[in-house]
Amino acid sequence: MAGDRTREQPRSRTSAGDLLHLVRSGRAITRGALQEATGLSRATVGQRLDRLFRAGWLREGASGAAGSPTGGRPSLRLEFDDAHAVVLAASLDTRHARAAVLTLTGELLAERSGALSVDEGPEQVLGALGGWFAGLLKEAGRSADAVCGIGLGVPGPVDTATGRVVQPPIMPGWDGYDIRGRLGRAFAEQTGEGDGGGSGDAAGVPVLVDNDANLMAYGEQRTGHPDCAAFALVKVSTGIGAGVVVGGQIYRGIDGGAGDIGHVRVPEGAGALCRCGSYGCLAAVASGRALARRLTEAGVPAESGSDVRELLAEGHPEAVRLAREAGRSVGEVLATVVTLLNPGVLMIAGDLAGTPFLTGVRELLYQRALPRSTAHLDVVTARLGERSALVGAGALVVEHLYAPDRAEERLAALGL
Repeated sequence: MAGDRTREQPRSRTSAGDLLHLVRSGRAITRGALQEATGLSRATVGQRLDRLFRAGWLREGASGAAGSPTGGRPSLRLEFDDAHAVVLAASLDTRHARAAVLTLTGELLAERSGALSVDEGPEQVLGALGGWFAGLLKEAGRSADAVCGIGLGVPGPVDTATGRVVQPPIMPGWDGYDIRGRLGRAFAEQTGEGDGGGSGDAAGVPVLVDNDANLMAYGEQRTGHPDCAAFALVKVSTGIGAGVVVGGQIYRGIDGGAGDIGHVRVPEGAGALCRCGSYGCLAAVASGRALARRLTEAGVPAESGSDVRELLAEGHPEAVRLAREAGRSVGEVLATVVTLLNPGVLMIAGDLAGTPFLTGVRELLYQRALPRSTAHLDVVTARLGERSALVGAGALVVEHLYAPDRAEERLAALGL
């Protein structure tokens, strides 16, 4: 049939980028193993590897434990060389930010956190991050031209194709803003590196933007639960959001709106006005902002989730009571989430992720969800803490830049 003749054929997975992927994943870490995995000749494998060696992306390490299939001496191991570049990562909360320089394997080389309110608008906030990045590179002893990419987490839904937030409830002035372009320019202005195109092409440092809960989930799943096929993380801070990783990939929905559980309507929220403009949202009754408001009304001054976290750390009885109550509200919504997704790990993160809140979540979750949905479920708190999104952002950049097709494009741009 004509349709069959014009159907696009799958490309052969034997490029230099594919060999790099095999090495990075651990599926083939010697020349012989690459020949076996790809069916390529020894000479062709050598040619492909030569491009990767010249780019500085691969190196040969110690000999492997096993010899060749023909009984020869052990082959040299091939290793991804994480020293040839670094990644910049940042995560914005409503009132605070955190930024870091990371190696390509996720090690933090320098880190900074501080007050930075999204209410100040994207121009000022992203400009400030450019300055933070410049200072962190100096602290890490790395030059701006060593940066291969920038990852940013924001507290709102993101269209990852464009890097723009879409109707964010708690980010006034950010809707549709060109975050990638502005952050790329801010980096260039502060470091003098490139033209700051920030669009991901050869003209500027690539900038990737995603929802902060997505990046937290990605970082936590990759580092602590790599074998978990369905992983869910719920961040409860000033707002409430969730990130889901399925089959090792972030699940975003069709336009970045997946995981926005803070705006699920709950019965106890009737009459509670949410920042999105609706009444009855989960975030209006169970977020850090909601608890801060209720504590203030009770005579305990608090403005945000971070203030509530401090009160919980002090064991303040009213904060503890409200946190457990909020956990129960979130747990009721999560019963539906768990029934739908059937995850192996449900992780609670953010300012409220302590014992009182977690106790409330478990009470309602196990009461409401079907036993089959929770029989193999681990409900845990974040392992990486406030660094989750940074690690996830760094990993996202690396996976993007060293994916087979993208790696081929970059090698060609380098003339290799």
